[in-house]
Amino acid sequence: MSKRLTRPRPSSLRHALNLEDYERLVRRRLPRSVFGYVEGGADDGEACRHNREVFRSIRMIPKVLVDVSTRTQETTLFGQTYSAPFLVAPMGASSIVGYDADNSMARAARAARIPFVLSANSITPIEEMARTYPGAWFAAYQSPDARKIEDMCLRVADAGLSLYMLTVDVPVASNRENNVRTGYTMPFRMSKRLGFDVLRHPRWALGTMLRTMRHRGLPRISNVDPIARPSIFSRNIGAVTGHAGFSWRHAEQIRRCWKGPFVLKGILSPGDARLAREIGADGIVVSNHGGRQLDSAVSPVDVLQAIRAEAGTMTVLADSGFRRGTDILKGLALGADGILIGRPFLFAAALGGERAVTQAISRLKTEIDIDMALLGVNMPEDITEDMILRSAF
Repeated sequence: MSKRLTRPRPSSLRHALNLEDYERLVRRRLPRSVFGYVEGGADDGEACRHNREVFRSIRMIPKVLVDVSTRTQETTLFGQTYSAPFLVAPMGASSIVGYDADNSMARAARAARIPFVLSANSITPIEEMARTYPGAWFAAYQSPDARKIEDMCLRVADAGLSLYMLTVDVPVASNRENNVRTGYTMPFRMSKRLGFDVLRHPRWALGTMLRTMRHRGLPRISNVDPIARPSIFSRNIGAVTGHAGFSWRHAEQIRRCWKGPFVLKGILSPGDARLAREIGADGIVVSNHGGRQLDSAVSPVDVLQAIRAEAGTMTVLADSGFRRGTDILKGLALGADGILIGRPFLFAAALGGERAVTQAISRLKTEIDIDMALLGVNMPEDITEDMILRSAF
């Protein structure tokens, strides 16, 4: 494979000054269908837009003349200390977007000492990820079948992943009109329009799709089932989702089977946070799935304070729309213990592999460090509710 097709252009990475720049820079490198799959949301995309706009309604109140010379971003989650209060969110089909993107993101995250979460809807098997990042986290789309629950918990534990994150906000596939318009399908189907799109993007076709098939054979969705590994072309996979019949009693079974930290991802209701606490969950992710499920859903920022009040001793994480250092500090002030970030790191992986993801993590850490100093705090725990003020746009 020509290095020219796979090596990132230095000028591209030089121009990535913040997380949103990676999306802008990679747009023309990806087929429209692939870029649209990552970038798009459900229905009219209102939830996606609101996830970003909501941060404009929150202002910060800095404290001055504070000695901030001992600043640290170190954050403890589930008994482990990490270098920053953010982590790499689970993202499905990442290796279709960028070659070996799961491993690129995981290696960068491990080197930076932040958590990485592997999606069930990924091409990279759990067992392979455990070698790349021992103790990485796993985000499941779980069948309600009791035997499959037991077998999946056993598979994740045997591989050596450390945390089981159950995705709870996808009982059915959402209405992704954007995917229809751009030609993205799952199972993957080559159409005339998609073929033309791929031909216009030879860097992706050769450096990602064909290289992936050369390395792995037919790409397979590796982690939605304890045993089955359907290819991305298989009619058996359809849209990878949870199950309409999955309920709290099945979540309780996972809690009984899984001995490590157990987290529910996709909580937006304070009442659901209370139920998660009552079944013994160790944590929750306040999330609207990046605007990809219910298009009228609230942003996590809208409900974080109310959910924190119901969470008790559970760890509270949040995602959906966080992009800037100040966004993360606002999330912490509202009650989150850590923030998950997805799309920007995947776009960075597609743009320049591990090197670009490492740069993106560093860029965000730098922003947070500067913002902490300007806010007048030395540790994430120092960021409190009285440092923010909600205002009109």
